[in-house]
Amino acid sequence: MRRLVTASAMALTIGSMASAMPLAAQYRQKIANNPQECAPGAGPAIKVTVNGIRSSSGTVRVQSYRATNAEWLEKGRWIHRIEVPARAGTMTFCMPLPASGSYGIAVRHDINDNGKTDITRDGGGMSNNPSINIFNLGKPSYKKVGVTVTQGVTPITIDMKYM
Repeated sequence: MRRLVTASAMALTIGSMASAMPLAAQYRQKIANNPQECAPGAGPAIKVTVNGIRSSSGTVRVQSYRATNAEWLEKGRWIHRIEVPARAGTMTFCMPLPASGSYGIAVRHDINDNGKTDITRDGGGMSNNPSINIFNLGKPSYKKVGVTVTQGVTPITIDMKYM
């Protein structure tokens, strides 16, 4: 009985620590691409299909953000990041999310793997495939990229763009 009480007390302590976790701990989580997190019955998550990856060189990075003016594409405000070696053509990612809500997904193909954005070489894309051209190089509004996510898995397709 004493062990049961001690185990229960530990579980309560750990649970209260998790709920008191600092806001900063909710951001910048590097995760693996785990397709099981998008299996039937899983979620909340976004299953991201990325089309048009130009080559198998470099790294593809997929990041999730809350689709709000304060967080969309703001430095250090990404929730989860998946980075994997690029594969030409189509790649699929499972992006688990902390709760239902509106989220934006940003994808970047760092072709030469230098960790920098080379506008003339690297590719990119965002949820809902907003229009981006030489006259509109700024970030699109969070309203244009926002995807409503419920308790299940929401599938989206992102088409890569290269200069």
